[in-house]
Amino acid sequence: MRFTELLEVVGDAPLFESGLLLSGDVDPGDVRRQLSRWVSQGRITKLRRGLYALAPPFRRRRPHPFLLANQLVPGSYVSLQSALAHHGLIPEHVPVATSVTTGRPGRRDTALGAFDYHRLHRELFDGYRLEPLGDGQSAFVATPAKALADLVHLVPGADSRGYLESLRLDPEDVARLAAEGPRYSGRPKLRRAFERLASMAAAGAS
Repeated sequence: MRFTELLEVVGDAPLFESGLLLSGDVDPGDVRRQLSRWVSQGRITKLRRGLYALAPPFRRRRPHPFLLANQLVPGSYVSLQSALAHHGLIPEHVPVATSVTTGRPGRRDTALGAFDYHRLHRELFDGYRLEPLGDGQSAFVATPAKALADLVHLVPGADSRGYLESLRLDPEDVARLAAEGPRYSGRPKLRRAFERLASMAAAGAS
């Protein structure tokens, strides 16, 4: 395969997998050697085994961090502070995309940024949806209430009133999250957090 042929196949894609190039009458070993050569030449960027992105100036669309987060660890979704910021609920910029997974936790460092993954029990792995990100890209992202529930569940002390107040949530958002809370309050820590949110919402309305 020539590089011009690769561009014809994946030129418009923000990311691509090597499996896409292995269909048809091709030599898998030759494809893998070509990919390794193009990585060495700086034409493509390897993000994990089998996952690549075109490098500038060949890249037409830079992959959104949330799309990359999903693809680095298949079966994960973006949550915690990253999802809360995405939904406009917290004012801080979150430089590292944070996700949850039922698999191995940890940080993945790539040429396109760092990505954190927290392990979540399978019975809690829900409450996410496919979110449009612009430029034709989309990713699985927690809903606002689920992002907060994941944060409370995973961060020590996150069910305290002081921690919840430190998030600087808008009063209208507090009321909305408190109303959605019962869906995610099956565990004592989550129940306490959403009860405190309801109290904060009531205080803000009075």
